[in-house]
Parts: sequence; C-alpha cells; structure tokens
Amino acid sequence: MAMSNGARINTNIQALNAYNALNNVSQQQGVHQLRLATGKRINSVADDASGYTIAKQMEARSRVYGAALNNVGDAKSMLSTAEGALQTIRDLIIQAQEKFAAANNPSADKNAIANDIAQLGSEITDIVSNTNFNGTSLLSVAGGGGYSGSFQVGYTASETVSVAFDGHAVDGGLSGITSVNLTSESVITTATGFLSTAATNAETALQKIGSLLQRLDVKEQNLNSAITNIDASQSRIMDADVAMEQVKVTKLNILQQMGVAQLTQANSSPQQYLQLFK
Repeated sequence: MAMSNGARINTNIQALNAYNALNNVSQQQGVHQLRLATGKRINSVADDASGYTIAKQMEARSRVYGAALNNVGDAKSMLSTAEGALQTIRDLIIQAQEKFAAANNPSADKNAIANDIAQLGSEITDIVSNTNFNGTSLLSVAGGGGYSGSFQVGYTASETVSVAFDGHAVDGGLSGITSVNLTSESVITTATGFLSTAATNAETALQKIGSLLQRLDVKEQNLNSAITNIDASQSRIMDADVAMEQVKVTKLNILQQMGVAQLTQANSSPQQYLQLFK
C-alpha cells in the first residue's frame, strides 16, 4: 500500500487509501446484505464457481428423483385401481358360487337363480372391460396377456420397476354363466368350473398386485430419503447462514462508519500545511 508524508497535496494518498478501504468494505457489505435478502449464499457463479456447479448437479438429481417419486405414486394408484376392481370381481364370483350352491335345491326357483347368476356374470365382464387408469385398460388388454408396463423409479432410465399382472384371465369363460341352464347337471358343473378358474386367476392377480405395492412402498421410502439428503447437502452449499451473515454485516457497518471518518480526516489533513504560508 502506497504511503505519503502528507506534504504533497496535489495527490492525497492517505485519502485514496481510505477511499479504497471504504469501497472494499462497502462491496463486502453489499454481498452479505444480498445474501440476507435472498437467503442464498451463492447468488452469482462468481460467489463460488465450484459450489454452484455441485449444487446444480444436486438440484438436477433431486428433481429427477422427484419425478421418479411421482412415477411411483402413479404406479401405486394404477395398481390400487386394478386391486379394487379385482376385489369386487372376487366378491361377485363368491356370490355366483353361492347361487350355484343354492340351485342344488329341488325346491329352489332355478329360473330366478339363473337370472341372478347371469347378471353377476355380465357385471364381472363389464368390470373387466371398463377398468382403466387414465385411459389405459388394466384388465381387458387387447390380445390378452394382462397389463404390463415399466416405471422409472431412479435417476437413470435403466432404473425401472416392471408392473405386470394378468387381470384379463379372470374373464375367461365367464360368458358361459350369463345363460346357464340350471336344470342340467353337466352345465352346472362346467359353469362352476369356470367360476373356480376365474376365482383362482383373480387371486393370483391380487397376490401379484399386493407384492408390487409392497415393493413400490419401499421404493417410495428410499426416494423420499434420497431427496431429503440431497436437498440437505444442496442447502449447505447454496443457502446462507443468516446468523453468521448478520454478524458480518454488523462488523462491516462499523468498519464502514470508521472508513467514512478516516476519509474525512484524510481529506482535511493537507489543510494543516496552510499554516506554513502565514
């Protein structure tokens, strides 16, 4: 730092030094005040170039994980929709099986029971045909084979969970009970066989859905934990410690006041040499 004995008044070195120090303090004060105003430690890449890069990479990962978390939620909602439909179908199958058992009574009104069974079969078929999630059919899939799809549940496209279950199989042969002749023992035997197969298929699909929901619950917990940890790490880089920033601003306020006082004194110092001309 340049110094002067003060006798050269054309260039007031002491005043310039005080001005530069005051300007530096004011700049630092502006940085810390901006951090307090925004709540961010890094408001410009120049504040911390490497920290900015790392924080943005973390932000990207967190947001991708957030999208994956939404995917898990959609997958669970879709499975829950299929689960509800299959549970209803299973209940209707039980009712149909009960009706068939009631038909094995010589005094029963077989025509009325047959009509009830036909209505149950039609309702099951309707549920299979109409169950969908956001326009995607879940049980009645074109070509059979059941529903199958993959959901991204991680940072990369390769991190997926395959969601597949055969809900279409529950409808196999159920059309045979919509016009069943309860006076024929062989027809009843065939129809009850259809119901037993449909019940087994529904239970198999429900078991598959239950296992998938359990797996998705674990994925959801892991993603929530990962997002929280990433956000915490990003916060340590990007967010301002407001208590420390306020301490620094207070210190700089004092230094600024002292700088103004010293600049005033430095500007008035050359005047003492006017005494030499009296």
